[in-house]
Amino acid sequence: MKTEGLLAQRIVNVKSSAIRELLKHSKMEHVISLAGGIPSDALFDFEGLSIATQQAITEQPKSAFQYGLTEGSPLLRERICALCAERGVTAGAEEVMVTAGSQQALDLVMRAIVNPGDVFVVERPTYLAALQTLELAEANIMSVSSDSDGMVVEELAELLKTQRIKGVYVVPNFGNPSGITLSAARRELLVKLAAEHNFLIIEDDPYGELRFTEERHPTLHQVSQQVLGNTDHIIYTSTFSKILAPGLRLGWAILPPFLLHKVAIIKQAADLHASALSQSIVECYLGLDRLPAQIDKIRAAYKQKGEILAGLVEQELGDYITFDKPKGGMFLWARFRQPFNATEWLNATLQQGVVFVPGEYFFSDNPDRSTFRLSFATATEQQMQEAVARLRRSL
Repeated sequence: MKTEGLLAQRIVNVKSSAIRELLKHSKMEHVISLAGGIPSDALFDFEGLSIATQQAITEQPKSAFQYGLTEGSPLLRERICALCAERGVTAGAEEVMVTAGSQQALDLVMRAIVNPGDVFVVERPTYLAALQTLELAEANIMSVSSDSDGMVVEELAELLKTQRIKGVYVVPNFGNPSGITLSAARRELLVKLAAEHNFLIIEDDPYGELRFTEERHPTLHQVSQQVLGNTDHIIYTSTFSKILAPGLRLGWAILPPFLLHKVAIIKQAADLHASALSQSIVECYLGLDRLPAQIDKIRAAYKQKGEILAGLVEQELGDYITFDKPKGGMFLWARFRQPFNATEWLNATLQQGVVFVPGEYFFSDNPDRSTFRLSFATATEQQMQEAVARLRRSL
């Protein structure tokens, strides 16, 4: 069959997610995976989810099994607003769009705002799947560097002197893959730049609740409201995947009024609405008031896991690499002290039976091949001990 010309040009050069490909290796019996950013199923609240599921199918079966509103269940949207209010994000239910995970929210928003060739700025490194959505939207992706205070917004300010941009994508809290949090000063500068230069900020916040201390950083949405008196340039997205269960495939976006209806039209064409059953389950679960304790449980477990992995890496690999100790989230981001190709190293570690994610996949340009990401979310302490020992042997 002649396939030339049958594929849309936008899909020809889009790469498959390296992380999804690496998951194939993690399923092999002898392999220990420190690769995927997958929540630990040992921490799922199966009891609460069971109760909520029973409530959904016995107390509101018509809404659980019937078509629903594109924007999402009205009650769920209200409960999402209450959840967001605890994070400092003030919004009404009419501003919320329920999506099939925050990944779909990113895709819908990109399709609604990006014309082919529009400039969108990301940090180096950044979330791989966000790069995929930007590529599919045919954006012109530009990047600025990051450091221990997150995206170097001052570098963005310099770029804006000569470049018109459509938007900025950023994970401000415990970012994937770096685990870094954007500083307070840079948060304020970023929202001011958005207003001054009239671009949109996509604030992706899947990890903000997974902090290892009691310090809570204000969201960009909150900073914008406090500093500018509005949130016109902020699109806030989050998910239930990291704090409840990813199999529910539920996330949400809080959108400016001009954008909500346009995104709803795209969602109508994509899937009509997010799973009605999943929405009913989460709606009931939130009504049980079990989520705060569930989040506390996850935070404590990930903090312990992160400390264990950081200690092992320092002990076994500290002569070769440098890293910042995780302060939240699910990842440890490391860099070799000397030039070293982590992707080539992966071939050696697979021989030893351990998989990680080479850092180069998280860069839109100028990849730092001396970097790599380890996830501590799913591995047990014993598995982490063995995995790090195998990493050392592979060197």
